[in-house]
Amino acid sequence: MIDPLLFTAPRLFTFEHQRHLTNASGFFFSSGERLFLVTSRHVIFDEPSKHFPNRIEIELHTDPENLAQSTGLSILLYEDGKGIWREGTDGSGAVDIAAIEIDQSALPKGTLYRAFTRDHLVREGFDVEIGSALLVVGFPLGFHDTLHHLPVVRHAVVASSFGLRFQGEGYFLTDARTHRGTSGAPIVLRVDNLDGRLGDLPWKLLGVHSARLDIGTRDLNLDEALGLNCAWYADILPTLTDK
Repeated sequence: MIDPLLFTAPRLFTFEHQRHLTNASGFFFSSGERLFLVTSRHVIFDEPSKHFPNRIEIELHTDPENLAQSTGLSILLYEDGKGIWREGTDGSGAVDIAAIEIDQSALPKGTLYRAFTRDHLVREGFDVEIGSALLVVGFPLGFHDTLHHLPVVRHAVVASSFGLRFQGEGYFLTDARTHRGTSGAPIVLRVDNLDGRLGDLPWKLLGVHSARLDIGTRDLNLDEALGLNCAWYADILPTLTDK
């Protein structure tokens, strides 16, 4: 049986008109009757690198009986000159998460996907211990199951106090081996689902992978990379997806 978790994360491509720019990761989030694609903000708009795509594509399964069948859904990022994505800020500035509402009528008939909901977010009183084992679901360097169009997962652990804003920023740290293309991937923690509220996704959505963390004082010849990553807290999603 294929774990439904793999259907939460479609492969994402960015384009400037017809010119392919980058590969990335993302995931589906449902807010009531509405469906959103969530990814890192820098995937769709990043001033430091002058990365300004005007559309994205996501890959969708179109036949539950044959995972080899897929199609691309193209989403324009601007309407009347304004970006269609939703983003947020906190006391330290911009949060590196973006949510894009998907027109569900544009989804091909038979589209197979799973979406996280508010029930999958961590609520007050839910403890996430330091060193807890996590999964990062995405497309490192674009790598994936090219026949069945499924992402891969990497192990990670919580590397900073969960719930505390690391250095005052809206993220926590993970210890994981990551690569380009993982930006926007969901970071999840396996949990018990005794009351069935989580459906067939017995996972808590803790964060959104953003980037590897490095320090400017590292000697590139003598010191290995830290292997630590920024994961922005997913609890901003209700704010971004509210009407």
